[in-house]
Amino acid sequence: MTAQLKSHTVGRTLVLTLSDPEHRNALGPGIYGAGVEALNAADSSTEIDSVVITGEGDHFSAGANLNRLNANRAQPPSTQTQSIEAFHNWLESIRSFPKPVIAAVEGAAVGAGFSLCLMCDFMVVSETAVFASSYSNIGLSPDGGSSWHLSRLLPRPLATRLLMLGEKIGASELHSFGLIHSIVQPSTALHHALVLSEQLNSRACNVNASIKELINASYTQGLTEQMQQEREHFVRNLYHPNAGIGIESFLNKHAPQFKK
Repeated sequence: MTAQLKSHTVGRTLVLTLSDPEHRNALGPGIYGAGVEALNAADSSTEIDSVVITGEGDHFSAGANLNRLNANRAQPPSTQTQSIEAFHNWLESIRSFPKPVIAAVEGAAVGAGFSLCLMCDFMVVSETAVFASSYSNIGLSPDGGSSWHLSRLLPRPLATRLLMLGEKIGASELHSFGLIHSIVQPSTALHHALVLSEQLNSRACNVNASIKELINASYTQGLTEQMQQEREHFVRNLYHPNAGIGIESFLNKHAPQFKK
């Protein structure tokens, strides 16, 4: 069975499902391209306010297909370079996507699958989920930004342990460092991710987009530049109709119904 990225909508949420259960939803170039295409369509759609990424069956994703990687060793290095560039292009499209992206994780999220989770804005995770940056176990170094994320989000000794030793880490330990939004009962991660997506969908989409852009910018600029950008977003959003709706609703003590 060829790995594919399935999609369907639940309300105003697009659900993208990694589908190759025989290989624990291993990732590949076909999925990368489909992921970029799906996000581009969702970006321009007024009917979609958030995205959930999940895996079919018992696992989120085992990362790359090792048979494909082994076959690529017989090809010129440019073959694998192009594959990684396609993967990174998908991940960067998730990070720059102006709407919230939630990973709903059951079972294993390993290697590139872990990198994919780290690129999402939220993780809703089964209590039995297991994560591993397992590249070093097979003589490889990480990709997908996992070294960047883990070195910033975790204490250096723990990041080094995960990256160099390829050790597994459970949901509760990752949650203790703030990487996970919520831990839920097994087989309910998608359900709870959709509940979270509805909460996000009820908020002002223009504000969600501003916050995501500001968080992304904070990694590459100083405080002065960040505050200048905050000023520009604040003024722009104050004169958006949703600010009027939000302020009026707060003053009159009723739930806002923001415009899309």
